[in-house]
Amino acid sequence: MEFPKTRAEKIIRGLNLFPELDVNIAEEDPAFTESKIVEKGLKHYIYVDQPTGKGFSYTSDEADIRMDSQGAAVDFCVFMQAFFEAHPQHARNDFYIIGESYAGHYIPAFADRVQRGNNNKEGIHINMKGLAIGSGLTEPEIQYKAYADCALSMKLITQSDYNSLGRSSGPSSACTKAFYDCTGIFNSIVNIIGRTNYFDIRKKCAGKCYDFSKLENFLNQKSVRQALGVGDIQFVTCKRSVYDPMKPDWMKNYEVVIPALLENGVKLLVYAGEYDLVCNWHGNARWVDAMVWSGQKNFVSAPSVPFKVDGEEAGLMKSSGLLTFLKVYNAGHWIPADQPKVSLEMIKRWMQGIPPKNSCTNPIIVMIS
Repeated sequence: MEFPKTRAEKIIRGLNLFPELDVNIAEEDPAFTESKIVEKGLKHYIYVDQPTGKGFSYTSDEADIRMDSQGAAVDFCVFMQAFFEAHPQHARNDFYIIGESYAGHYIPAFADRVQRGNNNKEGIHINMKGLAIGSGLTEPEIQYKAYADCALSMKLITQSDYNSLGRSSGPSSACTKAFYDCTGIFNSIVNIIGRTNYFDIRKKCAGKCYDFSKLENFLNQKSVRQALGVGDIQFVTCKRSVYDPMKPDWMKNYEVVIPALLENGVKLLVYAGEYDLVCNWHGNARWVDAMVWSGQKNFVSAPSVPFKVDGEEAGLMKSSGLLTFLKVYNAGHWIPADQPKVSLEMIKRWMQGIPPKNSCTNPIIVMIS
């Protein structure tokens, strides 16, 4: 089924199209019509396909392929400066960066680069207010050590399996070696659990443990590409030519730039699904607790309280000052896909504060893929 361009434009403008925002697209889905388009309550989204070569992004120069998140951060800031030059009416809006999974690396790197640009008065000031990292990989040394504990607590492995797993000393100067050493621990667990889906342990893997084919099929329709203005470029979710050069970046610790951001008044939300193994809540909670900043003592001693949506307990939240951690119930790796209503409420409350504060009615939310 091919949507006419005008209809594709309406759908693109009216719907959140990507997995981070809970829509699983099928061209043949009879429910996928204009009548189903709803106002989500958050006005301005910018989706950034990056690093260069991923999604609809492209280059004819191999020198543009990035090898670390810092390099991608430079491209991100160049893009945002160009965006605000083209749309100066949005330059004063509150600015948030949100993403999941490996965005646990990208987001701190991008925010650090934005902050340094602001401090050095480089280009247009970006009114950065907050960062949200969902089921992310941010501090590998701590998070990789949590794999065995997480798998044992979920009863995915036995105590004997646990005792047999190697222990990693974490990242070293030999980042590539650290990548293979530490992923070896995770791979050992995967071998033990078999077809159990490490993105959501309630499920089994049928071939791939994830499937974005419906998304790719929709975005690669001619009418949709015309509506997006991307010409003949094919949307690609995963690409080896982008993934492989980034391997040395994998084991780098990007938590180290976050304390300075907090001290500069940028708030942080870290959230993780209770059934995710690959970027589990155990490891995320541990690096957040271990982070050294002026509010660390108050955060560590803060009580964990139920996070409720429509009167139902949807998670467990700990918050102090500018830092919030939320364990989301009944969710795997892609939390908004599993718990769309909870996810939206989580982001809205976090951005506005509890009780809500109308600091900005039209925030700009940058979604990092």
